[in-house]
Order: sequence, then C-alpha cells, then structure tokens
Amino acid sequence: MKMKETLQLGKTDFPMRGNLPTREVEWQKNWETVDIYAQRQKLNEGKPSFVLHDGPPYANGNIHMGHALNKISKDIIIRHKSMSGFRSPYVPGWDTHGLPIEQALTNKGVKRKEMTVAEFRKKCEEYAWEQVNKQREDFKRLGVAGEWDHPYVTLQPEYEEAQIRVFGKMAEKGYIYKGLKPIYWSPSSESALAEAEIEYKDVKSPSIYVAFKVVDGKGVLDTDTSLVIWTTTPWTIPSNLGISVNALYDYVVVLADGKKFVVAKDLLETVQNAIGWESVEVLSELKGSEMEYMTAQHPLYERTSLVMVGDHVTLDAGTGLVHTAPGHGDDDFIIGQKYKLGVLSPIDDRGVFTDEAPGFEGVFYDKGNKLITEALDEKGALLKLDFFTHSYPHDWRTKKPVIFRATPQWFASIDDIRADILTAVEGVEWVQKWGMTRLYNMVRDRGDWVISRQRAWGVPLPIFYGENGEAIITPETIDHVATLFGEHGSNVWFEREAKDLLPAGFTHPSSPNGEFTKENDIMDVWFDSGSSHQAVLAARPYLTYPADMYLEGSDQYRGWFNSSITTSVAINGIAPYKTVLSQGMVLDGEGRKMSKSIGNTILPEKVVKQMGADIIRLWVASVDTQADVRVSDEILKQVSEVYRKIRNTLRFLLANTSDFDQKADAVDYNNLRSVDKYLMIRLNQLVGKVEESYEKYEFSTIYQLINNFCTVDLSQFYLDFAKDVVYIEAADAYERRAMQTVFYEVLVTLTKLLTPILPHTAEEVWDFLNEEEDYVQLAEMPEVTHYPNEEELVDMWEAFMDLRNDVQKALEEARNEKKIGKSFEAKLVLYPNEQTKALIAALDSNLAQLFIVSDLEVKGMKETAPENALQFDSAAILIEKAEGETCERCRGVKHDVGSHSDAPNLCDRCATIVEEHYPAALLPEEAE
Repeated sequence: MKMKETLQLGKTDFPMRGNLPTREVEWQKNWETVDIYAQRQKLNEGKPSFVLHDGPPYANGNIHMGHALNKISKDIIIRHKSMSGFRSPYVPGWDTHGLPIEQALTNKGVKRKEMTVAEFRKKCEEYAWEQVNKQREDFKRLGVAGEWDHPYVTLQPEYEEAQIRVFGKMAEKGYIYKGLKPIYWSPSSESALAEAEIEYKDVKSPSIYVAFKVVDGKGVLDTDTSLVIWTTTPWTIPSNLGISVNALYDYVVVLADGKKFVVAKDLLETVQNAIGWESVEVLSELKGSEMEYMTAQHPLYERTSLVMVGDHVTLDAGTGLVHTAPGHGDDDFIIGQKYKLGVLSPIDDRGVFTDEAPGFEGVFYDKGNKLITEALDEKGALLKLDFFTHSYPHDWRTKKPVIFRATPQWFASIDDIRADILTAVEGVEWVQKWGMTRLYNMVRDRGDWVISRQRAWGVPLPIFYGENGEAIITPETIDHVATLFGEHGSNVWFEREAKDLLPAGFTHPSSPNGEFTKENDIMDVWFDSGSSHQAVLAARPYLTYPADMYLEGSDQYRGWFNSSITTSVAINGIAPYKTVLSQGMVLDGEGRKMSKSIGNTILPEKVVKQMGADIIRLWVASVDTQADVRVSDEILKQVSEVYRKIRNTLRFLLANTSDFDQKADAVDYNNLRSVDKYLMIRLNQLVGKVEESYEKYEFSTIYQLINNFCTVDLSQFYLDFAKDVVYIEAADAYERRAMQTVFYEVLVTLTKLLTPILPHTAEEVWDFLNEEEDYVQLAEMPEVTHYPNEEELVDMWEAFMDLRNDVQKALEEARNEKKIGKSFEAKLVLYPNEQTKALIAALDSNLAQLFIVSDLEVKGMKETAPENALQFDSAAILIEKAEGETCERCRGVKHDVGSHSDAPNLCDRCATIVEEHYPAALLPEEAE
C-alpha cells in the first residue's frame, strides 16, 4: 500500500468541464420524458397561487438576447415561487397578427393581390405557426419551464372569441365609436397607427414662413396686410383652412422692407432675424381677440382661410399665428370643429396627393414639400425657406416617417374611462416606482385609442352596416360572431357574406330590405394582446385574474401594460395585474443598441451551441435587469469564468463528500467545532439574503452573494484549510466528519438556491446527492435556520477574519522577500493586543491549521514585539522559516517527523493515523 493511498483525496465522477451544449439537451429530454413541469404542478396543488402572466412576443424571426433576458427572468421567478410554497403555473404566449407577417410573406414572394383575403390570411397563419414552433424550441432550449404544449396564441379560435367578447362589452358600455379624426398614418404600412406604435427619430425638415394676404380685416386690418405663419410641413399648405391666434396675445402690424405684415409682438425680433427683414417699423398693435373671424387669401388656391382664436397657440416658436389644417393635426382638428371648418385631407393611403390638392395630384407628400415651396415662391407668398433637424414620429415597424391624416376610424374612448384607469394605475404595486408615474402620465395625456387598422392579417372588427350606412354592434351580433370565431376562427369573416355571419332571421331598422355589409378593417394588434387577461387568465381555471405579475421590457408602458389595463378597466373596472416589473433594453458591450447593420447582435442560439444555456441564464442573473443591460462575447466569457468557479467549488464539495452518508455520518450542530458552526451560520445568512433578493427580483444581488460565498467564505477560507483535515485525517475521524457535515449542507443548500438560475447544472449536482427528491426541481427552497449564540459566534469569527487578513499580508510580504515559498514553510509568531489575546484564548481551533502554516507561537504582547515584526492593529506579526522536516504525508514542516520508528518520514499526527488505520502502508513493498 502506497502512502498516497492513506490520504482521503476526494473523488467524484462529476466532471470539471460542464460540456453544457451537449449535456443540457440530455437533461431536457429526460425532464420532458418524466414531465417534470407537471410533477411540480402536482406537488403545488392546494398551495397559494402566484401567476406571472406572459406578455406575448411577436412570432416573427429568431429570438434575440432581449427575448432571452425576458423569458429567463420569468423562469427564475416562477421556479423560485414553485420551490417556495406557491402554485405557479406558466403559460407562454405569442402575438401573431399584424403587418410584419404580411411583410415577411411579401418578401418571400407571396403575391397578395393574386389571391383572396381569406387565402392570404391562411398563408399568414401558416407562417405564424412556423415562427411560433421555432421560437418555442428556442425558449425550451434556454431551460424555460412551462406549458409549451398548451400555450396561448392570439390567432387561436378560442382566443379570438374571447377578444371579440371584450370588444363587445366595451361597445355595450358605449366606449366604441367611429369618427373622422387626424390620426398617425403610416404611408409605408398603409395603415393607421396607435401611439404605442410610434417611435421618434431625428430628421431634417424644411422650415418656411408664408404670407396670407388679408381679405376681410373686419375694419381692423387693411387688405394690403399679410398674416405671417410658420410651418415645418409645407406639404400641409394645400390642406390649410384657417389661421389660429391666441385671444390674449398682443400682435403688431409692421412695415417690413416696404410691406405690411402681422406677427406676435413678443416674436417680432425672432421673426425679423429669421426672415432677414432689414427695415422694420411697428405701425399699430391689436389683441388676438380682435382678429377673430377675419379671413385671408389661401396662397395657392381660390379660397379663404378663417382666423380663429385658440388656447393651443403659444409663443414658443413661429410667429404667434398658426397655420391650421384640420385634416392633419389634433389641435387643428379640434379648433376646426369648433369653427365648423370641415376637414380636408387630400392624401391617400400611400401618402400621395389626391385631386383635392390641385397641381400636386399623384405626388408623394414628402416630395410635395419642395414643389409646394416652389409654388409659394412663384406666388410671392414665401418669405423664407430654411432647414432644421428635429425629432419626428416614425412607424416603429417600417422605421419610416408617419403623418397626421384625418380618416374615418374606429376608436375606443379613453376620455370616458380615463379617471378609472388612473385610479387603477395607482392601485398597482410598481416594482420600479417611476413605472407608475410613467404609465399614469401616458394615460393622462393620451387621446382616444384608434383601434381600426387597414390590413388583412388580424382579428376583424365585428361590425355590420345597414343599408343606410348605420353601424350595427349589438350584444346579439357580437355573441353570434364570437361563437363563429370560436368554432371556425376569424377567417370565417372573410369567407362568408355579411348575411351568413349574422344570427338567423336577424333584422334591423337600418335595413328594411334585409341587406347588410360588413367592416373590412381589423383590430389594432394591441387590442389582441391587451385582451389576454380574458382570453387566458380568466379563461383557464387554474390561472387567476388579475395576475399577480406582468413582467416585460420598459417599452411596454406604451404597449402591453397600457392596452391591457385599458381593456381590463373598461370591461371589469380593475387592473389586470397586481404587480408590474419592467426590464431595460439589451445593448452591446459599448452600450449601443443592437443592430444587424452594425453587426453587433448576439444570437442566443449561437451562445447556447458554444457555451450552453446556463451561461446565458447566469448572465441574466449577473446584470441589473431593471435597467438597460449590456452583453458581448467578452462579457459572456467573464460570466463563463464565474460559472467555472462555482462549478469547481461544487465539484470540490462533491469529491470530498463521496464517502459521506448524511444519515449515518453527520455530526449534530451542537457537536460541531466552532469554525464549522461559523460556516453553518454564514450559510444561513446567505440563504436569508438570497431569499430576500429573490422576493425583490434582484437577481444580480443573488449572483454576487453566491459568487462571493463560493469565493471568499469557501474557496479562500473554509475549503482552503479544510484540505489539511479532509485529506489527512482518517476517513471517519470526528474533525473530518464535522467538515463533511458542513460540506454536504452547503452542497444541498447551494444547489437549491442555484436551481432557478442554473437548473441544468443544479440537476447534474443533485444526481450525486443522497436526497429524497429525484430532482432538485421537486425540492423546496432552503429555509433559514437560527442557532444558539449566533451573534457571539459570528462576532468572534469576524474578529478572527480580521486577524487572518493581517496574517495573510505578513505571509505575502515574507514570500516577496523570499523568506518562504508556500505558507506551509512558515512559522507564525504572534504578539497580540489585548482583544486578540482574548480571541485566541476563546477559539477552540488549531490556529496553525486555520492560517495554513506549519508552526504557530503566541508570545508576549504587541508592545514587546521585536523591531522586525510587522505592526498591525490586531497584533505584531513575525514570519520565520519553519524548522524541522517535511512530512511525506501532510507536507507540513514539523519538529516531530520521524518520532515513530516505523514511520521515519511522517510527523507524529500522520504516523498515528497511519499506524491505526493503514498499517499496510508502513510495511516494506516485499512484505506486502
């Protein structure tokens, strides 16, 4: 028997390298085979519920790191809740209607105009399911647990039926109406847009000053005077029907370079500088109220523009006289309605001028800017043309500019329920307190919701029209259409005539001949996903409405958070969620938005194949998800290094508990050594802090706590000196079993704490443990255990850690001076102060072992230390070369090596252990 065989060197089949890309797939197949998700749900039956409702990602294209951040965050929360006494089912969902899928099919060569709407929609549905299935596999590969075989998808008939019923309830309460209003219109999408579908980008626009010659000055202004307006949208000049002034402002008539103009008094200097007037004389002053009902000649057409007074006119910019085109702006529309101007919007769905703008028919509105400016110049009405850069609304899908355009649209009234929504917002728990302010202000300031879209792929608005054009939305028709959609899907709307979609024998006063038509517009996709609280939460009996939590990106304050609370309050008077947690956006390593054109995107699929899903999951835990987060190859490598350290710590613990039977060999806490108790207390402190962080959804704190515990408490301290115990002592020695008791408890606890974040690795570790549950996912989270005299013990050992830090500094200096190599070559001489002397007396530990030195001597007091001792607050410390021989077995330098005649190369401690337990190791090889 060789001497090495007398050591208890840890052995384990747990591999040093995770090989996650391969092994994770194997574990996932096993989990699917045993249906681990269903087992967890079964265990949690009857427990309090915690329902996190999944906001549906759009089913189009590969998942990106933003998807991964979102889905993994939800999975961490749900796994933790499921292991903490809650019934927490997870139903993933998908948003599947809307323009991007139509565009994707067009890009694939589908000829939409060569088929019926119903045929085109079938192709959209097929494509959407392809995307759902692909993304589903991507999410499952990330280790996200849930009802993947029973998700909710907004194109499912049962979902569409529930959505129609939400619409019907809102209509019954009078919240749905049709109106002609200027709304965001996307020429690139050929559709109306909601505010949630708008993003802003900087653009360069023309800035023009235009003169409108007075026709009727009401005896106050002469007809040789012109009213000066300023606009950054020359293309709206053909739509001008009026000029707005503020009744309270002072205006001046000026003689500028020989011509008479009217501008606001307070803006005269600004206008003069902008236009470049050289000679300016104020001829008279008047109030805005005196100008009401004056008329001015339109600079391009043979019609007049009415002067009106309105509070929306400010002195922030321009001239104080506002060009008013009711067909192209909210304020313009409102004041136009007040003065009965009518609405002129000579732009078609593609953004092209119609024949209502003579001279510009067939011209795209943006190109019209130049042509109209030139026409104004020819007419002598253009006073100044300039250009400036400013923020302008864009279609968030096509990334192209939008316009304000008045078209007949269906609206959901916000005014009627605004106060109720604001009250509901205040009643929600916002994890980020600013989230309430953000949504509150959005609801407070938003206009009515445009819910109609001029597209093919979506849920049809269930509206019929009588022979006289009257809209028909009754509980009877809504119920019938909803039932039809539930049975056949919404495509039935495009497959059947209106009469075949109405209840049998239906009559209506608007149609004496029984002839009906149907609406061709679809609903805004935000109405789709915003109905999920009824289509999913209220529809599935094992879920709860309202949900306990909604968790999405911060962009959803204008999206899903907004549309969901609007529909929920409208039909039921309550918010659909009790708590809202929002996350930041995923940026690259330099803080830039990820973009294919820049080439800085990172695909989860690629990371999974190279590193494994647990690395992405650990990255999610490492960042503050409540703010914008960064990811790059370098960042993922750093996370991978932390994973390696955690894995190696777990592997060391496994290797050194491979011969430990927790039931037979564990040492009771009260019989542990002081240092072992300290580690147990530190472990319980970790459990408490990690649990608190899980409850606060602060994943990065958990990451730091566990990483710090593995690095500082274990690797740098407890496991470091433990080798002199678990390797050297006899297999069943008290000191060794005491440390193994702590090792095993740490192993089980860390594995459970890590399960929500690293489920694959946690299950791999669990296979090596002797616990009741077959899977750690079926175990419960560890609970904090409190031990007697915890505070006193912690205080004592924290004081020791301070002393240890001083000793380590002294050892490092001795190494630098070449006095010693490894710390086992050192003798440590301490000259303690009073507190340290008392501490040493109180510790029931082998201090030389704790400091990992071969010899230790405590001499006198700090004041009596020789001059060459290093001075610290705790003690004066002297490091000397240890005297004696190196023990062949424990590698310590000891005076008593050879004290046993049968073991000339062993110290007394090792010789005693070997003689008692491994005598064969002392025999000559020939004797063996």
